[in-house]
Amino acid sequence: MKVQLKNARESKNLKLKDVAIAMGVDPALVSKWESGGRKPTKEQVMKLAEILELDTEKLLIEWMSEVILYEIGNDDLALKAMQLAEEKVKFSLQQNTHSVSKSLSKILKEIDAMREKLNQFRHLDSYRIAQAIELEYTFESNRIEGNTLTLKETDLVINEGITISGKSMREHLEAINHREAVEYLKHLVEKNTDLKERDILQLHNLILRGIDSENAGKYRNVQVMIKGSKHLPPQPFLVAKAMEDMMIWYRLNSKKLHPVILAAELSERLVTIHPFIDGNGRTSRLMMNLILLKHGYVIANIKGDDANRLNYYNCLETAQVTGKRDQFYEFIAEVERDALKRYLEILGKGK
Repeated sequence: MKVQLKNARESKNLKLKDVAIAMGVDPALVSKWESGGRKPTKEQVMKLAEILELDTEKLLIEWMSEVILYEIGNDDLALKAMQLAEEKVKFSLQQNTHSVSKSLSKILKEIDAMREKLNQFRHLDSYRIAQAIELEYTFESNRIEGNTLTLKETDLVINEGITISGKSMREHLEAINHREAVEYLKHLVEKNTDLKERDILQLHNLILRGIDSENAGKYRNVQVMIKGSKHLPPQPFLVAKAMEDMMIWYRLNSKKLHPVILAAELSERLVTIHPFIDGNGRTSRLMMNLILLKHGYVIANIKGDDANRLNYYNCLETAQVTGKRDQFYEFIAEVERDALKRYLEILGKGK
């Protein structure tokens, strides 16, 4: 691993101090990691993978193998010990496998079947369809947060540059900014790189640009409360660590969970941390859809009418207060299933 770290750093033209600053450690420690004199922790390995743009899973496997070899050495009993450990790890993984309800499992199977069907007819897709769906997404996501622009008014503001009489400047900027955030989201999908914390900050920066420039793309430094919710977000001094932990969770689970569950839980985790003064909901839904689009699904567009918004908030609060996320998973899965079904119907390939 030491050679890999050094080669990756040098290929990116980074100095030891550059990596050290990003890691929040002394350059001498980074040098020892590269020489093999010291071993980074698991969390540090994952952060190194992000900074150096290395495959997190491969780097972790290599790190773990070195840790195991260091601990057991080349003793005659080492191989037998490893075989026994393998059996115990397999048993532990079986015990901890993420289980889903029968109803959610059924929805996920339907979703995957529709995604496969959609893949067969991607050649029928067009820019116009994507543009219309992205417009609806911007309209609904903003409507959830109280924006009063209609779908047609949102279209006129975004695509025609028209100012709507009687609507606030903030509402106009929310529409324009969300559209820009969707464009950035599509750019990230095209790059096909793993989600990084800076991507989340950039999405938030775009959401609040011109509305609250001082806090755009920055974690909050004050305590906040969520109106109408029993959940109290963490204190501001805990936010950065909570976000780092969230990204560690993501990197550890990104290849283990069904993409719809991964997207839903990542969205819920961000809203629960509530890292920003404003724009948490829109940012969390953008992040959720980034995961879905990266895995070949379509935008899950949660409707902003009173009934759907209340259901959405209730499912979120249940997850935040009780830690039970199945209801929220199922809500998001149903939204994605409906979105896929509609997409196929638009292409003329629905049932």
